[in-house]
Amino acid sequence: MKDKKWDLAALASIPLIMTLGNSALIPILPQIGKKLGVSTFQVSMLITVYAVVAIILIPIAGYLSDRFGRKAIIIPSLAIAAIGGAISGFAAWFMTDGAAYWTIIGGRLLQGIGAAGAFPIVIPLVGDMFDDEKEVSASLGIVETSNTFGKVLSPIIGAALGAWLWYSPFLMIPALCIISLLLVIFLVRTPKKHKEVPPLRQFLRSLKEVMVEKGRWLYAIFAVGCICMFVIFGVLFYLSEILESKYGIDGITKGFVLAIPLAMLCLSSFVSGKIIGSHKSRMKWIGFIGLVILTAALFTMGFSKSIYYVVGVFTVGGIGIGATLPCLDTLITEGVEKEHRGTITSLFSSMRFIGVSLGPPIISLLLNTSHFVLFSILAGVAAVGALLTLFAIKPKQNEGTGSGKNTGSKHYRLGGKSFIRIKRKA
Repeated sequence: MKDKKWDLAALASIPLIMTLGNSALIPILPQIGKKLGVSTFQVSMLITVYAVVAIILIPIAGYLSDRFGRKAIIIPSLAIAAIGGAISGFAAWFMTDGAAYWTIIGGRLLQGIGAAGAFPIVIPLVGDMFDDEKEVSASLGIVETSNTFGKVLSPIIGAALGAWLWYSPFLMIPALCIISLLLVIFLVRTPKKHKEVPPLRQFLRSLKEVMVEKGRWLYAIFAVGCICMFVIFGVLFYLSEILESKYGIDGITKGFVLAIPLAMLCLSSFVSGKIIGSHKSRMKWIGFIGLVILTAALFTMGFSKSIYYVVGVFTVGGIGIGATLPCLDTLITEGVEKEHRGTITSLFSSMRFIGVSLGPPIISLLLNTSHFVLFSILAGVAAVGALLTLFAIKPKQNEGTGSGKNTGSKHYRLGGKSFIRIKRKA
């Protein structure tokens, strides 16, 4: 792992920058709405359209990465994301009202196209880089931590830039994408191609067989990933709205308040990635406990509207989400053969983007209900995730894991299906 630390650092920059490019807008959404003269629901679409186009294109990017190589897809995708960010930034800078809004939406769509081939491809590439499962788990933990660290920085940076110039967070996106692009070009060494990917028709047939064989636990992980992102972006949108409208908290102060639960989410994600190792059963139970904590926190949040109470309790819920995400990443990466890894993990990323896209608009509609009803609904959604983790994800590792690299085989049981994973020599 030490000999690939620069590769990993370059790859970790991608989720960091992609998250900054999206989440940094959340604290300034009310400000954007006022400047452009659009409703709360319309301004929430700035987050949603980015995610929706990514949902559609991520599986295609995953297949292309399986066929032509991960780096060959990541590099042009980062360039497209930079162009989309530049379009949104210049539209916000030089245009006004409806023309500015719709041009920004167009730029966000293009940015979403780039995002589809960037962060989702990082996960299978990390899986390709290492043969030892502990190294895969630790590396994916770093990637997920980078993603959550981006969420921590986003409200602070977004609010700070928005206090200076309301459209400056848009202009930040192309600059960051170019930095990440250069890091990937010069630091990431592409792993040797493991196997020729078959033609599309044959590939889809074999992919269907994989989904039939392992569908139960794969669908469960897809759904849980979606739920985690839905809760994160939904609650962040809620907090962004009430901090400004009800408590008069905006600017950098608002950014720091939003960063509190995200900081604990980031720390929890890092710790979880370190401790899960290669133990499939441990991943399942840490993920389940994390979702139970999240469910309890969301339900408890409904009993008081105090901002100190809501932020404090959601901080606990953030710990639960942070513990869960690295477990999902590793289970899905290690549970799928390499020739399908890019496509399957991309489907997983699509589901996460569905959660991102649904969170803000649904919460904007639920703002008209009572505080208790809103958080009871969120708690119910999180409880579904906990139940799916408990009953649908059933890993069974028949052989203990030691340190170092194994060269033997291991028998796993996931979601009622068995398969053999042969460990290759380094």
